Amino acid sequence: MRVLGMISGTSHDGIDVAVVDFDLAGGVLNGRVEHTATTPYPPELRARLVEALPPAPTTLAEVCVLDTLIGQSFAEAAAAAIEQAGPVDLVVSHGQTVFHWVDGAHALGTLQIGQPAWIAERTGAPVLSDVRIRDITAGGHGAPLVSVLDSLLLAGHPGSAAALNLGGIANMTVVRGLDELYAYDIGPANALVDAVVTSRGLSGRGFDEDGRIAASGRVDERLLEVLLDEPYYLLPAPKSTGKELFHLAYVEDALAKAGHSVSDADLVATLTELTVRTVARDVLAAGVDLLVVSGGGCRNPVLMKGLRDALSGVTVALSDDYGAPADDKEAIAFALIGWCTAHGLPGTVPAGTGARAARVLGTLTPGAGPLVLPAPIADRPRSLTLSR
Repeated sequence: MRVLGMISGTSHDGIDVAVVDFDLAGGVLNGRVEHTATTPYPPELRARLVEALPPAPTTLAEVCVLDTLIGQSFAEAAAAAIEQAGPVDLVVSHGQTVFHWVDGAHALGTLQIGQPAWIAERTGAPVLSDVRIRDITAGGHGAPLVSVLDSLLLAGHPGSAAALNLGGIANMTVVRGLDELYAYDIGPANALVDAVVTSRGLSGRGFDEDGRIAASGRVDERLLEVLLDEPYYLLPAPKSTGKELFHLAYVEDALAKAGHSVSDADLVATLTELTVRTVARDVLAAGVDLLVVSGGGCRNPVLMKGLRDALSGVTVALSDDYGAPADDKEAIAFALIGWCTAHGLPGTVPAGTGARAARVLGTLTPGAGPLVLPAPIADRPRSLTLSR
């Protein structure tokens, strides 16, 4: 079954796509990654999206407009992928998260926009969307959903392993053997750095490319102390967070508490070190011997050096080594979730999200023809191998 997975993450800079051809044999799911690509949002759309995100006020009219424009952008990205890679049986669109409603230790709701009907109309393929909310209705956080991929990909590791995604938010899945797993959002990865870089015009690309700004600055220990004194870090897993908490105003409040001015370069260096400290602390507490990293943050040499220095007893590898290109892993994960839903299998691991039980995920929008699903499968695959 050929599935096209699509997502724009918490960095909201563009749409990642992955076409994966799945085949189940003897309890092992084999996925051939046939195509990956990233389509940046048009600058004017990204700017409009950023202006509407929390804590900024917005209107239902603006939400409707963005839902349409983002849906059309996803439709074009899907059509381009299908033109290059060939027809697919299913498109899975995560869409763009614009609000993740969390109250303390509980997720109460989540909103991803990017109307899937535009994708179905443009491509003629059925579309699975709204993949997070069913887990929340079952008491989970709806995140990190990538844990279903991590649990299968790391199932063969003989010790304790963790998969770390460094997107806007850092999330981690800890896997011990075949049956023990937990996952949660650690805190900001690129979110705060991106917010500062964008607001201060430090880079035309909206992020600290190759960690150059961080490398030119020094960590401000007083500001770092303020940033580390965040109640979220003390909450037990499972937990989830997002830009509803970690945004530009959050940085400005921390600067005010620190009580002194900080240069742009020092601010970026300090925010990068915040990610290093919070991630390293949790990885060490997990007691793993292997850390598999993915997401845009793994392309930041300052961040990665900081993690390797802090985790000297842990093997740090990229997800590329496990068949999942680091920049495309989340798109592959949503393709996997689509395959699971199509076969009547849950797309969550309850221990990864905190849900009462696993749930089949998503809402289906029919394509140009009748909606035909494959025969259900009774048992979840034991492991996953990815190849190109």
